[in-house]
Amino acid sequence: MYVNTHGGEEMAVVKATSQHIDLLARLLRAEAEGEGIQGMLMVGNLGINRIRANCSDFKGLRTIPQMIYQPHAFEATTKGYFYQRARSAEKRLAQRAIDGERIWPAKFALWYFRPEGDCPQTWYDQPLVSRYKLHCFYQPTAEECENIYSTY
Repeated sequence: MYVNTHGGEEMAVVKATSQHIDLLARLLRAEAEGEGIQGMLMVGNLGINRIRANCSDFKGLRTIPQMIYQPHAFEATTKGYFYQRARSAEKRLAQRAIDGERIWPAKFALWYFRPEGDCPQTWYDQPLVSRYKLHCFYQPTAEECENIYSTY
């Protein structure tokens, strides 16, 4: 649980065991350590959005392990770096994402990637939200995926 900027407490928006928190923390580190705290939190936002979405490529995902190990979802799971231990800083970021903290441009995003140059205006037919450092973020419309736009 964390205290949000409005002074209220937030509760988990997806169920997570300590093993799930550790797993998500490892993903944050492997995918975005070079993007800093905000970049890692955005990866967490995107992952939690995929669990909540139940649309597009993410129908039927209900748990953090299902989301992380979904085929072709995260390049880090096929690289050795993902298998480094999660540190306490990444675990705290993972918990913040699980508790529902979301930041722009990943607030409603379901996709991101790191292009060689400029961000394409669409990625798999999804509109560009914005770029954060080296990663471009994309989100579906509310008509395509209303669950990620709902309040917790």
